[in-house]
Amino acid sequence: MSTLSYPEAGATRGGPLPDGYHHLRHRTRVGRGAADFAVAGAAVTEWRMHRASGAGVAASARRAEPGASVRVSLGLGPLRLGAPCQVVWTSYGEEGRTGFAYGTLSGHPERGEECFVVELAEDATVWFTVLAFSRPARWYTRLAGPMVPPVQRWYARRLGRTLRRIVQEEADGSPR
Repeated sequence: MSTLSYPEAGATRGGPLPDGYHHLRHRTRVGRGAADFAVAGAAVTEWRMHRASGAGVAASARRAEPGASVRVSLGLGPLRLGAPCQVVWTSYGEEGRTGFAYGTLSGHPERGEECFVVELAEDATVWFTVLAFSRPARWYTRLAGPMVPPVQRWYARRLGRTLRRIVQEEADGSPR
């Protein structure tokens, strides 16, 4: 029996996204070529992108693996909000894709799933995509109502900028 707080586990892998949720899709160009693809994929699946964006990450595995528990937190000091999740699927280089999705567990402010995928396109462009479906699960996210989707879009854009910076620093030989 799943401990996820929603029934549509895995829907971000192939879609379509389920009805009754807010849908998010954000795509960012982060590099070019196989080397950038490898760097971006490792940064995403080893939690480095999240940490470099300012999120706290406590994970039961060094890299994303199905069933791994993850607690992502945002904010400062006593205003830090934790969100328990579980990795529901991974992809490591299959068909030019590397990434994973995690789903929400009880105690998360939302219900749903979010995936973070790096893709190597035929023209060698490296793309990062955040795809998610969610709805409020706590009184304060219900109260925040229409403010939640813009915050989610802001965070997805932040992740894309962070990943692009990580890839660029690696290409330049700069310290991480």
